[in-house]
Order: sequence, then structure tokens, then C-alpha cells
Amino acid sequence: MTSLSILLLSISFLFLPFASAARFTCTAKNPSTCQSLVGYAPVNATTLGAVRLLFQLRSFRSLLAANSLPLNTPQNYTVPASSTVRVRFPCYCSGGSGSSFGLPVYKVRPGDGLDAIARGVFAGLVTYEEIAKANNISDPNRIEVGQQIKIPLPCSCDMVGPDPVVHYAHVEVAGSSITGIATAFGTTEDTLMKLNGITDSKSLQAGQVLDVPLKACSSSISSTSLDRNLRVPNGSYVLTANNCIQCSCSSTTWQLNCGPTQGISSLVCPAAKCGDMYLGNTSSNSACDGTLCSYAGYTNSTSFTILTNLTTLSVCNNVASPVSQPKASSALRLRLGLSNWSNLLFLVHVSLLCFYW
Repeated sequence: MTSLSILLLSISFLFLPFASAARFTCTAKNPSTCQSLVGYAPVNATTLGAVRLLFQLRSFRSLLAANSLPLNTPQNYTVPASSTVRVRFPCYCSGGSGSSFGLPVYKVRPGDGLDAIARGVFAGLVTYEEIAKANNISDPNRIEVGQQIKIPLPCSCDMVGPDPVVHYAHVEVAGSSITGIATAFGTTEDTLMKLNGITDSKSLQAGQVLDVPLKACSSSISSTSLDRNLRVPNGSYVLTANNCIQCSCSSTTWQLNCGPTQGISSLVCPAAKCGDMYLGNTSSNSACDGTLCSYAGYTNSTSFTILTNLTTLSVCNNVASPVSQPKASSALRLRLGLSNWSNLLFLVHVSLLCFYW
């Protein structure tokens, strides 16, 4: 981008309405963490690879998963201007509000200003005041080229009613209404207004960042699992257990549908089974009832172990309940007690594959 283009972009922001993007409420008594989402709508056309770099996502696959895109989607996949990309990131709650956990960090370029960074680069997900506060910048008009500044994305880990949710930061566009937003995201007007402190539904402004609770699927993941807080909203999937397991959310049963991630070497992720039944497979007991081999988490205490569980499904009533305690699938246990060089080399190979994945 030329210096003239940057100048014109910065000037144009002066004439745009901009609502405050206050941090989301997070009432956890102790500092807590979770996974949240933001809806990023770039001002200019970009690529998924560029979005990943901007938000400094550890894995490109996490971006594909959040947007329910195939795992073979290339990084140069075009994202049109103003189209929304969901970005999943770690949220940290403390002091009554939530914010992204240290990332992303933006490096100031020639011609940048905090307001242009907030509204142009990060599409209004934050305000320049929030950036200044997060970085102890006393004068927002004085930043230096090359300066590293943290971008405090809004988020929350709070429960909303009895159902698990994933909090989603939605930037309001002109002409929208509370009713339309609630309908689009499967929530209620009352929930949206209470969550965002809105007393008059007609006061909604373009550019306002709303905390939208996306209903997430329940699961039978063990409380001792490393991903015990896994929450997956409808319309997306996640990769967990060292990317060995892919879980999506069913809007029919509101239960996690998990199975082995396709395309990963069996050296890293051996077959997952509940006895003779593979993970994700079902057997019919009657016209309404069946049994599912479900994902129950993973551990790394003494070995990399993936847990499975037999779950009873009631298709007629959309109910799922465990029929056995989580147990390790013997095929998925990579023991650390090695007694010869061939096993040692195998473990090193597995570790490298997991690291670079």
C-alpha cells in the first residue's frame, strides 16, 4: 500500500461513525480461560493466510475449523472485503472483563495511527482507546514505526443460562436490528440486550461490537481430560487431542460428533475404538435408540491416551447419555516406557510430527 493510500484511508476513518467496543463482561471470581470467537470483516480483500498471520494463530487449521472449511483449503483462499471470517482465540477473564490472552501483537507501520489500526486493520473489533490502555500509551497520537502493540480482542468465558456457549464478538452493520441478530445467531432478543447492557433496542449503532452467545454442543468429555472445557458451536468444528480427533456440533442432538481426523498418519493417531466399535460409529438398538462410540477426551500424564465412551442415543427425544465410564482405547496409547532404540526413534518421529502439525 502506498503512503498516499494509507493517508487517504486514515482520513476516511475520521468521517465514519464508530460505536464504542467495550470489553465483554466476564464475572468469574478467579482468573479463567476459555476459547472465544470474533467475526473479522476485513476492509479490503485479503486471504485466509493473511488473516492467520494478522491474528497470529498457531495453526492454520484452527482458522479452517472455525469457519467449517475443508482441511485442504489453501492459505491463498480469497476473503472478499467486508465478508466475515470467524477467528478462534484464547480468552482470559480477570477483573470483571475478558480480553485476548496476549495476542495478537501488531507491529506499527509507516503512516499508522491507533484509530486506523483499530478500525482499518482490525475492522472495528477494538477501539483506539482500548489499544492505548492495553499498551500504556498516554498519547494515542504518538506511536513509533516498529512499535509492538497488543490488540485486546473482546471475549468472555461466562455461562449464559444452563447451556454451554461460545462467546462471539459481532461487529454491527448499518440497518441491522436486535431481532435480526438474535434470529441469525439462534439466541433471544432479551439475552442479547441483557448481555450487552442494552436498554433500548433502537439504540443499536453501526460499528457496535456485540457479545453474541453461540449455543455449543454438550459432550461426554471427562473432567480429567486436557480438553475438558472444549466447546464447539454449531456451524464449526475443532481439532483436538494433538489434532488426532475432529469434533463438530450437531444442531439436531446438540451433542459433539467426533471422529478420527482424516489425512493424519496412523503412526501418530492409531485407530480409536470402543471395543469393536470405531469412534464416531453407532449401532441401532431400536427404532429410536442406539449406541454411539463417543470421544471422552485425552491425557498426557504418562502416555498420550485418547479416551472413548459408549453413549446411548435417543433419536426420537434428541437425548444422549453415557452408559459407561470413559476408558482409554488401547489402540491409542503411546507408552513412554521404551526398551530399545527402534521404539525410541519411533517416539521421536511421533513427537516431531505432532510439533510441526
